[in-house]
Amino acid sequence: MARIIDGNAVAARIREEVKAGLAGLKADFGVTPGLTVVIVGEDPASKVYVSRKHKACEELGIKSAVIRLPADIDEEALGAAVDSLNDDPAVHGILVQLPLPKHIDAEKVLDRIRPDKDVDGFHPLNVGRLAIGREALVPCTPHGVIRMLELEGIQIAGKRAVVIGRSNIVGKPMANLLLARNATVTVCHSRTPDLPAVTRQAEILVAAIGKPGFVTADMVAPGAVVIDVGINRVGDKLVGDVDFERVKEVAAAITPVPGGVGPLTIAMLLHNTVKAARLQLTK
Repeated sequence: MARIIDGNAVAARIREEVKAGLAGLKADFGVTPGLTVVIVGEDPASKVYVSRKHKACEELGIKSAVIRLPADIDEEALGAAVDSLNDDPAVHGILVQLPLPKHIDAEKVLDRIRPDKDVDGFHPLNVGRLAIGREALVPCTPHGVIRMLELEGIQIAGKRAVVIGRSNIVGKPMANLLLARNATVTVCHSRTPDLPAVTRQAEILVAAIGKPGFVTADMVAPGAVVIDVGINRVGDKLVGDVDFERVKEVAAAITPVPGGVGPLTIAMLLHNTVKAARLQLTK
């Protein structure tokens, strides 16, 4: 039976680190960092996420602001709003909540965020810096997974890691972060032949494919660590990409959904806001 990794407990430890970072900023510069989230339209899930981020900032003492814009705003007007935040020295972190309305090119908007204020870690400069192993603001969810493994005492160096999914938000940065910590990494996707044969080689298996219950027990090596990044709504339940009940009988450790990776994303957003502020203040 696998050890169930408590994401809420790990997130609490990361928040304590963030508190120490906030105290350091106050002591060194007399500054409290500010995060501004831009939300476009009335997407219900986005509104919930933004509310959680705002609450988390308030709880730790990070200045938090939300800019709400209409769904029919044009791309240039949205870009101009981002530009104004780039120029505001009181704003240390900028996050444009996704998804954006279909008439807006999300990449163009995200690329306008100053790299040192890009707390989502999506700007091409941050992506490139991560890929070549230089200091960067890193996407929150995969960075949270790494911190979870580290804080739970799970060795990464020398391990065989398999990542299912190659998205820019999770899969690719996850692979780069594991590689930077000396894992041997395989990235799988929809065209990977004989996927179970590959995943059974994993000592650390990260599922980030967006398909409920996709990873079954026969795809997991006995004793593997299984990290489930998926969040899928099935009826009135939230489930992950892993068949949790069966896979926990095989794995050594596993994250549940909900209560696993999810809490880490916001914790790492807070971490990135503090890091962004220090980057800007020490230029």
